[in-house]
Amino acid sequence: MTTQTALRDLQSETDHRNLEIQKAGVKGLSYPIVVQDRANGTQHTVARIQMSVSLPHHFRGTHMSRFIEILNRHRGNIASDNLREILAEAREKLDAEVAHMELEFPYFIEKSAPVSGAKALQEYICRFSGSLGVREKDTDFILEVNVPVTTLCPCSKEISDYGAHNQRSVLTIAVKFKSFVWIEDLVEIAENSASCALFPLLKRRDEKYVTERAYDNPRFVEDVVRECALLLEQMDEVTWYRVEAENFESIHNHNAYALIENRKNGK
Repeated sequence: MTTQTALRDLQSETDHRNLEIQKAGVKGLSYPIVVQDRANGTQHTVARIQMSVSLPHHFRGTHMSRFIEILNRHRGNIASDNLREILAEAREKLDAEVAHMELEFPYFIEKSAPVSGAKALQEYICRFSGSLGVREKDTDFILEVNVPVTTLCPCSKEISDYGAHNQRSVLTIAVKFKSFVWIEDLVEIAENSASCALFPLLKRRDEKYVTERAYDNPRFVEDVVRECALLLEQMDEVTWYRVEAENFESIHNHNAYALIENRKNGK
């Protein structure tokens, strides 16, 4: 009979440098998740996941394999509505005060062209990030959506005898919330704040519409974030928001940028 030798657990050994680590864990892990879909109930996608925990000064390292074990136990049921459960398990299994999780994933919405009605899927890059701690100040959950849009420069339209320069832009909305928020609602707010929405499939009559729509609705990058902020102020479920707009300029070798961040009602 072969006697197995106990393997040394280096991670659990005492560290004498007396330095706490705020985040230690795994990053760049691809894993299937389920996202709530307003039109279809749920949507299956693949996220790039980062999981970590706080590491007390007296521990040399954390147990990286336990993060994968936790994800595997929730396989097929990793979604925004159970992040708290996953984080609570990570905090317990890894003996940590705070656990963190970030998921970045593509989300697809079927969009109809504005005139022809031609349908196709459009991709939006989204993020869920959550932290769960013993103290309330260490607990936080944020939903972030990146929405590509079109903007047309009001100044260019005003000073030009004909035409105006426009550009593709990205509007990034991040929110904290007290009740569920649909990704689709944030996408619609972003698109309604720009000169015109983008569409995955356009026929010629659709192209005419979006060109003229943008021309009739010029917006500076500052206009975009202000319009978006006003719409987010009307969402009772949102308690905090950050709105960023970046215009990938067509006549400059630099981009235009603006940001608004606000905790609603001063809370």
